[in-house]
Amino acid sequence: MTSHRECCRKLRIIADNNIPFLEGRLEKVADVKYVDQFGFTPELVKDADALIIRTRTRCDEALLKGSSVKLVATATIGMDQIDVEWCRKNGITVANSPGCNAPGVAQYVWSSLLRSGFDTKRHTLGIVGCGNVGGIVAEWGKMMGCRILVNDPPREEAGMTDREYVALEKLLHESDAVTLHTPLIKGGDHPTFHLIGKKELAEMPDGSLLVNAARGAVIDTDALIDELTTSRLSAVIDTWEGEPALNTKLLDLVDIGTFHIAGYSFEGKQRATRMVLEAVEETFGVEVDKTGLTPAYQMPHAISEKIILDSYNPIDDTLPLKEAPSQFDILRKNYNYRHEPDVR
Repeated sequence: MTSHRECCRKLRIIADNNIPFLEGRLEKVADVKYVDQFGFTPELVKDADALIIRTRTRCDEALLKGSSVKLVATATIGMDQIDVEWCRKNGITVANSPGCNAPGVAQYVWSSLLRSGFDTKRHTLGIVGCGNVGGIVAEWGKMMGCRILVNDPPREEAGMTDREYVALEKLLHESDAVTLHTPLIKGGDHPTFHLIGKKELAEMPDGSLLVNAARGAVIDTDALIDELTTSRLSAVIDTWEGEPALNTKLLDLVDIGTFHIAGYSFEGKQRATRMVLEAVEETFGVEVDKTGLTPAYQMPHAISEKIILDSYNPIDDTLPLKEAPSQFDILRKNYNYRHEPDVR
C-alpha cells in the first residue's frame, strides 16, 4: 500500500465518464479528470496515479509505458482489455469488480430461459463456467427445483468441491438449455475462444437453447448461424463476437438479442463503483466516500419464477437493437439500469 495521506499533492486519477455513481466521490483525495472510454491517451495518463476504466479502454504498454500509473481499476468483471502481465511486471496493480453484476446476469439468464419455454421442473440446465455468475444461476435454479449440470475444468482441477462437475460433451448431450459464463481465454490449458463451435453445437439435442451472456467469441458465430438457420436450436445472445459491430444475420435469427446489458442492473453498477473505490483506498491508503452504494450480494433463501419474470423482460431490450443494430453502443450507454429481483 502506498500512502498519500501526508503527500503534498492530491492523487491524480483519470476516470471513464460513463461509470455511474462515481463522480464526486474521489474529489476530496484526488484531482479527477473524466474522459470518454476511448479518450485515454499516453499523454493524458502520463502523470496519473490511477486509471478507472470500463470494458473498451485498452491498458497495455502502448498506453502505460513511462507513466506514473500505479493502479488500473476496471468497473467490470472482465479484464480482456488489460495486459495484466505487463502491468504486474511494471509495478501496476490491476483490480476488477468480480461478482458485481452477477445477480443481474442471473436475472437476465433466468428471465430469458423462462420466457423461452424452459420448465424448471422438467428440464435440465447446463452451466459452462460456474464462478460468481454461474454460481448464482445454479443456486437460483436449484431453489426452483431445476436439475443443474456444471462444466468448469479450472475449478474442478483446483479441487473446488462446491459443485459436481461433468464433461462438456455430457453436459451438451443432457441439457435442454446451456448457458455460458466463462471468461474469454485464447491460450493456456483451457482456452474458451470458440469453445462452442460446429462440433459442440451438433451435440446439443434438437429443440435446445443456447444462452451467451459471457463473451461473444466463446461461440463460433458462423457455426451458430448455420445451426439456427435450420431451426434445430434456438439462442439468446447478449454478447457478440466483434461487438459493438455485430452479425445482423445472427440478430435476425434470435428471439432474444440484446446489447451486452445482461449485468446492467442498478445494484450491480453500484457494486462495481464500490469495488473500484475500495481498490483506490487499498492501493493508496486513502478514505473515499462510498455512502449509499450497494454492498456485496447475499444469496436469498428462496426465489421464484414469478419474482424473476416480474422483475425484467429482455424482449424490451431486444426490440430497440433489432430496429437499430448500428446503435449498439449508444443503446448501451443510455441504458436505464433495471433493478434486480426483490427477494427481501
